[in-house]
Amino acid sequence: MPKDIKEFTGLRVKVDDVIYMPSLDAPADRPHPFVYFISIFNDSPVPVTIRGRKWVVVEDGGETTVVEGDGVVGQQPEIAAGEHFSYNSYHVVGRASKVSGAFFAETGTGEFVFTRIPEFNLKIPGWA
Repeated sequence: MPKDIKEFTGLRVKVDDVIYMPSLDAPADRPHPFVYFISIFNDSPVPVTIRGRKWVVVEDGGETTVVEGDGVVGQQPEIAAGEHFSYNSYHVVGRASKVSGAFFAETGTGEFVFTRIPEFNLKIPGWA
């Protein structure tokens, strides 16, 4: 990504749902899997292609994990003006956590932009 990337008000992210899923595989040191459902809305008048993402997961106690990569769920979706892209993925943690981050995109006019992912919580149920 270029260094002159700017925040883009034409994109917005909604965290649709977060579900604790103990039936998913998880390593012993991070035994708590969560599935999250995300929608990315293009409220701008131009198409936008998601080029990358950055997630920041901060566990209770301060341990921070940063996950960066190309696209989202193995794709670089183009979102037409007025449309949205929805997907789900998962993350495993050792303790309750706060999650935030950003999606990086390229507009149809060649501008590189980002939009923030609203912070959400991975709260481990008392029965877990």
